[in-house]
Amino acid sequence: MNQAIRSSWLAAVAMFALIFGAISYVQVIGADDLNANPWNQRAILQDYCSNRGAIVVAGTPIAESVAGSEACPFQRKYNQPELYAGITGFFSRTHGSTGLEYALREELAGNSDQLFLDRIGQMFTGNQPQGASVELTLDPRIQKLAYDLIPDGQRGSIVVTNPKTGEILAMVSKPSYDPNLIATHDSAAETANYDELNKIQGINLNQSVSGPTGALLAPGSVFKLIDTAAALASGKYNKDSELPNPDNLPLPGSTAVLPNYAGGNCSVRSNADFAFALEQSCNTPFASIALDLGQKAIADQAEKFGFNQDFGDQLKLPYAQSIFPSDLDAPSLAQSAVGQRDVRATPLQIALMTSAIANGGVQMKPNLIKTLRAPDLRVISEPQPEVLRNSTTPEIASQITQWMTGVVSKGIGRGAAVPGVQVAGKTGTAQLGDSGLNNSWFTGFAPANDPQVAVTIVMQGVDVNTGAQLTSPNAKKIFEAVLNK
Repeated sequence: MNQAIRSSWLAAVAMFALIFGAISYVQVIGADDLNANPWNQRAILQDYCSNRGAIVVAGTPIAESVAGSEACPFQRKYNQPELYAGITGFFSRTHGSTGLEYALREELAGNSDQLFLDRIGQMFTGNQPQGASVELTLDPRIQKLAYDLIPDGQRGSIVVTNPKTGEILAMVSKPSYDPNLIATHDSAAETANYDELNKIQGINLNQSVSGPTGALLAPGSVFKLIDTAAALASGKYNKDSELPNPDNLPLPGSTAVLPNYAGGNCSVRSNADFAFALEQSCNTPFASIALDLGQKAIADQAEKFGFNQDFGDQLKLPYAQSIFPSDLDAPSLAQSAVGQRDVRATPLQIALMTSAIANGGVQMKPNLIKTLRAPDLRVISEPQPEVLRNSTTPEIASQITQWMTGVVSKGIGRGAAVPGVQVAGKTGTAQLGDSGLNNSWFTGFAPANDPQVAVTIVMQGVDVNTGAQLTSPNAKKIFEAVLNK
């Protein structure tokens, strides 16, 4: 009798262990593989109809789950959709997800390791599973201002950061779109809306990176800040160096010439110091520096500022790496030194470069996430400011800052000047072939002696006059809004 009881007890224990092991495998070890299986329509529908956590700015949800239908209890809703679409992305049953909806998919769905105990509690209590919410570092007032400063119909991006912490205060781009059109439960409408939005120039919903993190553009003369840092770091140049400043620089090994920038007063001097060359954005001095130092010196300095490098793990948004090409011949190097040829940068990359100069040569990790909260509102993650890399020395950063203040006080960046505040800046104009149009840039920070805010603006496909009106003067408005709040 005892043997029969013992055998039954062992069988019961074995069955319990088998069931517990299977549940544990499904819930923990095999969960990712099962959820990722394209044939698992139940997992897809469950995630799509679940109570995802909210994405919040200054206490107000910009993406949230609201009541849906009996078949699908929850519907994803985007508030002020065009203003934040480049950050939230979209969450769609048919087309997947982009932006933070994709990057934070495990947290928002409640599937991250940090929420394991929450899932166990929900399973035992029978409560509806709920995801974590994420609060962003964005300032809604600055975000709205930056968005409105890009005219409707104009392609452009603006990034506003705190150079000391890496926090992103605003990040916008146009054209934008309404993610609600793709989050709809009406499958036919979702597909039709998706196809129509994809026809708009400047919107590519098939890409997970877009706007300021994905727009790879020729940076033009803002790249001269990198040339300057490389020159000073080499020991061959100093603050008193005289640079050759011909109207046209013959490019070695070719019949081509590199002309000086026609929009400033470069032609009044055949030689120039760094201050004048930056103030007037002269091309030939910086091309000469690159030819003198060689490709490696320029490439190494570009990489110290983030070209061909990662942004770190705090940004969360998918992004494109900025590019400084390799294997350049002399003509290509000269053209690359003024931000043309095959050099490409995202607006966020230029913002980080400028922020590093503002922060004494130290580049901070860009950060969008203020707090991540569990469904019971306890904080489960709160990213702190973190150094990404050392881009240059404090002495070189200080010297470049001094020259950048001249760009705004007496150079071609005067439009960014703020009364009573010393502003450091640099303009850029990247020619788009023979079209007569350009990508027009401004990047800078204020106050120069104690930077609180860095602003980067790019307007795509504009003539010189339009670019001048939409960059430096708009930077001034953002500086004033941040500093006078």
